[in-house]
Amino acid sequence: MQKPRWKTVGGALLRVTAVWAVSTLTMLALAGILPDFSLKSGDGDSATRIAITAASGAGAFGVLSALVWPLLVRALLLMPALVLGLLVFVLNGSMLLIALSLIPAGRGAVEPETAVVVAAVMSAASSATSTFLTVRDDGAYRRRLARMAGRRRRRLGEDGGCAQPPGTVFLQLDGVGHAVLREALRERENRPPVMPTVAGWVRGSHEVTPWRTDWSSQTGASQLGILHGSNEDVPAFRWYEKRTREVMVSNRPTSAAVLQRRAAARAGHDGLLAVDGASRGNLFTGGADQLALVLSVAARRGKHNRSRSGYFAYFSDPANATRTAVSFLAEVVREICQSTRAKLRRERPRVKRGGLYPLIRAFATVVERDVVVTAVMGDILSGRTAIYADLVAYDEVAHHSGPRSRDAQQVLARLDRSIALIAKVAEHAPRDYRIVLLSDHGQSPGETFARAYGLTLEDLVRAGCGLPVSRRAGRTPSGAEARTAGRAALRRPEPETDVPMADPIVLASGNLGLISFPDVPGRMSREQIDARHPGLLRTLADHPGVGFLLVRSELHGAVVLGANGTEHRLDTGEVLGVSPLAVFGPGAEDAVRRTAHFRNTPDIMVNSAYDPVRGTVHAFEEQIGSHGGLGGEQGHPFLLWPAGLTPPVAAGEELVGAEQVHRVLRRWLEEAAGPQVPEDEAEVTSVPGVPGVPGETGAPVGAEAAAEAELPEASGTARAVQKSRWDGAPAAPFTVADRVAPNKTR
Repeated sequence: MQKPRWKTVGGALLRVTAVWAVSTLTMLALAGILPDFSLKSGDGDSATRIAITAASGAGAFGVLSALVWPLLVRALLLMPALVLGLLVFVLNGSMLLIALSLIPAGRGAVEPETAVVVAAVMSAASSATSTFLTVRDDGAYRRRLARMAGRRRRRLGEDGGCAQPPGTVFLQLDGVGHAVLREALRERENRPPVMPTVAGWVRGSHEVTPWRTDWSSQTGASQLGILHGSNEDVPAFRWYEKRTREVMVSNRPTSAAVLQRRAAARAGHDGLLAVDGASRGNLFTGGADQLALVLSVAARRGKHNRSRSGYFAYFSDPANATRTAVSFLAEVVREICQSTRAKLRRERPRVKRGGLYPLIRAFATVVERDVVVTAVMGDILSGRTAIYADLVAYDEVAHHSGPRSRDAQQVLARLDRSIALIAKVAEHAPRDYRIVLLSDHGQSPGETFARAYGLTLEDLVRAGCGLPVSRRAGRTPSGAEARTAGRAALRRPEPETDVPMADPIVLASGNLGLISFPDVPGRMSREQIDARHPGLLRTLADHPGVGFLLVRSELHGAVVLGANGTEHRLDTGEVLGVSPLAVFGPGAEDAVRRTAHFRNTPDIMVNSAYDPVRGTVHAFEEQIGSHGGLGGEQGHPFLLWPAGLTPPVAAGEELVGAEQVHRVLRRWLEEAAGPQVPEDEAEVTSVPGVPGVPGETGAPVGAEAAAEAELPEASGTARAVQKSRWDGAPAAPFTVADRVAPNKTR
């Protein structure tokens, strides 16, 4: 039953009064504790006078926070997001100084550095009080949600009495492999699961299955295929393109924009989220109109770039800003303590975790998580049809601490709480929502190549070419997804690769290495490489840290080379000795063969050795949890979906490749309410050899689009259900394997 209006207004006034009282008491307490903060005149004041001064200061601070803070954040729209987050304390302290200056007779006095502390504590106290009172008043909470949902319906002119088809939320848990997920869902030694929310889903409403990535087991290739339906010509996380003489990096904004254009042109549509979609925290837009923290548009400038709007929508609430800033600093301290502990215990494997890494980790695990989760909740409450969000926290920590480390387990637990929060909010949405969880790849542990063998892959290549090798081992920049996202937030340009044209360019993507000779046009053949550098291929193939090489032969086509002269000729199927791909399991041959015929495949591709007993690989980067090539759990992510949806594949079949995952997700959207990806694309000029290539909004069409997309002559590989809810009930013992979809081929 609806409350009378006077009760509603009265409740709101009581909440405001309570927050004001708590802020006043907090200010009084801080004035008594901090030596540089005073609420009385030099001659002294009565207790009543001091209380009035505190109430005046708290009231002025509250009004400024409510009215001035959003305007201040909007004025700082062009400031780097991480810098804004770090300035939260200074901005809050400045508003407190202004608030105290408004007190009559100048009784409020505080030093600037102390004002920062006072403002932060007061914001935290008022935020906690407001949250507590709102949660206690369930009616007020539900009315607020109803108003937000109602605004969405009125904006679309929808009839409130008509039931809408269910929406879909795709949450990508970056880097969480299927095996790691299963372990996180188990009860061990009378301890609850690491991820109790997801464990409850798997027991009841959801099913889970692994899928197999392409050879390039990294977010750039996987997410491009999932969101846009094509990841052809993406051989790795980074590679050198001879035609443009550029190093492409999947998480560099300019490269991501090019990759997105190419994928959209090949697939023939804008992406999975083209109809009423939202893309949050991703490398690519997926065709969505609503964007936040999307890297492929981060390089754009001007009013048309809304990717950074998520930061400012979140930080416009001073309570959000303060809470996240405090959590950011706490995460930096946590990382420093954890890395110090690992060093003191002499844990192995281990990599250096100094420099900017604590800030990058805090950005991924706190700032980006908070902004993305808040944006997703806003999308749900506004009734958006399709939402895809990437949570990169686990991937970033696992790269440096290990996929099964205590640090990574703590991140999984916090991600589970975020998932539970999103599910709770979905219960109040204007439509039902189906929540699908998935990952883009897993991670394989192992000592780095450089630490295991005392030299980098570049050192080995230069030695095989007869070139001088630097005594100081080189260090390949990390390919972690959050790293360049953090750089984009800081407005720091990605370092360019500056290599003499006569020297080979050696790049790394986890345990996948790529070697190109930039002074030779086109892709070099095996015969050309042997003629120029007779010892190079054998030096690489026979090294104990190398699993196999991929080269192109003028006589046999795509050839995989292994140690001791073993070969696997992919185009003919001929094998000399034992196939170097045998240890990498089923599917390896198909994955390598597909990549072998990409136009961007380098002269030599190197996959590190793989130990099938320990499941370890050797990353060519500074990572002890890596992904990017073949070997171990990195190639086996997961897909978790509501049981009411049709299974991804038929029983006994395997879900293979990001492009097939795209087709599954697209089918699920179609099952909800018809096709969610536009089938009738805009009419475009016909391009010879490229039938029906559509252009993006504002992008060239026809022949110009084909040239910009750099397409080859032939195009590439081309029920309403009950909403899942979490009730917080204690988990009963279960076995995840009981709910895993059958998969006879694995």
